[in-house]
Amino acid sequence: MSRAVRADTDPISPATFAPLRNPTFRSIWLATQVSSLGWLMQTVAISWLMATISTSDLMVALVQTSSYLPAFLLSVFAGALADNFSRRRVMFAGRCLMVIASAMLTASVALGFVSPWMILGFSFLIACGGALNDPAWQASVGDMVHQRDVPAAVTLLSVGFNTVRTVGPALGGIVVASFGLLTAFTVTTLTYLATMVTIWRCKWKVRSSPLPRESMRTAIYDGLRFTAMSSEIKAAIARGTLFGLAGIAILALLPLIVRDQLGGGPLAYGTLMAGFGTGAVLAGVSNSVFRRSLSQERLMTLACLACAACSLSLALTSSIAVAAIALALGGAGWVTAWSGVGVSVQLASPRWVVGRTISIYYALIDGGIAAGSWVWGTVAQNHSLTLALEGSAGALLLVAAAGVLFPLRERHESEPDPLEEFDAPAVALNLKPRSGPIVVKLEYLIHEENVEAFLDLMRERRHVQTRVGARHWTLQRNLQKPVQWIETFRTPTWTDYLRLNHRLTEADKELDERVLQMHKGELPPQMTLLIERPTSLARKPEQSAPNFPHR
Repeated sequence: MSRAVRADTDPISPATFAPLRNPTFRSIWLATQVSSLGWLMQTVAISWLMATISTSDLMVALVQTSSYLPAFLLSVFAGALADNFSRRRVMFAGRCLMVIASAMLTASVALGFVSPWMILGFSFLIACGGALNDPAWQASVGDMVHQRDVPAAVTLLSVGFNTVRTVGPALGGIVVASFGLLTAFTVTTLTYLATMVTIWRCKWKVRSSPLPRESMRTAIYDGLRFTAMSSEIKAAIARGTLFGLAGIAILALLPLIVRDQLGGGPLAYGTLMAGFGTGAVLAGVSNSVFRRSLSQERLMTLACLACAACSLSLALTSSIAVAAIALALGGAGWVTAWSGVGVSVQLASPRWVVGRTISIYYALIDGGIAAGSWVWGTVAQNHSLTLALEGSAGALLLVAAAGVLFPLRERHESEPDPLEEFDAPAVALNLKPRSGPIVVKLEYLIHEENVEAFLDLMRERRHVQTRVGARHWTLQRNLQKPVQWIETFRTPTWTDYLRLNHRLTEADKELDERVLQMHKGELPPQMTLLIERPTSLARKPEQSAPNFPHR
């Protein structure tokens, strides 16, 4: 699927291909390339079919919207599924939906029952399958290969897709022009089916958690909270969303450019898409050279400038050759931009939440792409194609300038994995896993001369505790005994309290040690665990300990 183009990392070297020694990763990776080839052929066929049966510029542009809107609507839910259920089964379910929707589209074309809204509907359903599959596939990379090979595996996702991009659109154009739309749709359905079978046959080990599965509501909340607390992920998502909103005009309006401005057919459209893919591959291969001499923020700026130049050139040219060169430049800018934001999210996310952060990233950037397709299609419909492309170029320049507000951070190492080492404290009640809410209180004795340093550490501790699940975190000082400080936070259930402690990393434990060094009591800080009891006017009979009321 198209999302692989947004992931790239450092050097294309022999080490980059190390993950292919893993048979499971290799099988699914190869099957995914076949599926991507089919998807690119289908994109050409659907776009050209819409351009031939509809005179509305907006309907043609909405093909891109229908391809990206499902990720905006479903990705957060899909990410929670990927982190809480079998990622392999989630991938299989997504591929099943893609096969069914593609087969229905093929049957409709064969029977001659096609309309603009029907095309958009089937395109939407196929993209829904991709929205389920993609977060689980991206998150599974770390399950299949060794941690040291994860960056290389992410690079292979990008290299593979962009290699296919160089031939897929052209092949799609040839198939449509030579054999017809029905053949293109049939071949695409078979590629989806092959990938689905490969996922069913392949199995890989996943590190299981000793704790019960999170509820979907809690899982989504935890993912949103972690993302909101990561400035690095937020900056990457903001830039990616704006870039997708501004830059998608190149791809969304290309069928109209070919039909109305260049006077070409499906073969010309496929050739121009191949030019776009060629630029993307060249940029991916050269990425390591650029990274050694330029910061990621500078690369993002250059990517925006390249796409702006592409969009402006397409607005002014009537030559297919010039358009192909412009699209190669645009493809290079496209993959360079996504390489920065995609890997930033991957490396900034620990394994326990990576499916959710990736899904939130997809949801927002695909929402931007879907909105951009609609915006530029509306401009082309109500004003002119030239004005839409010129507007896209201007918007891309603003995205480049947005680096002042949302700079991309350089990161060369992934977020450390949690230790998952925690001995639950003994409690006098026989709590159930869902008993709660749980209140945790820690009492420290801090001398006056250490207060400022203690507060600095506690600000950091608040960030750490909150991002792994603590709620309503507060720090209080005793007015009658100023040396006493009380840290308080809550978790919804007893299981959530255990899960919070299992998510702490070695760096988080080191922070705990630094806080303990500030404590001046003869005994360690006193920890008190409490459970909130509901109160109401209607009194109920007392329950035994195993039936302790909980929320």
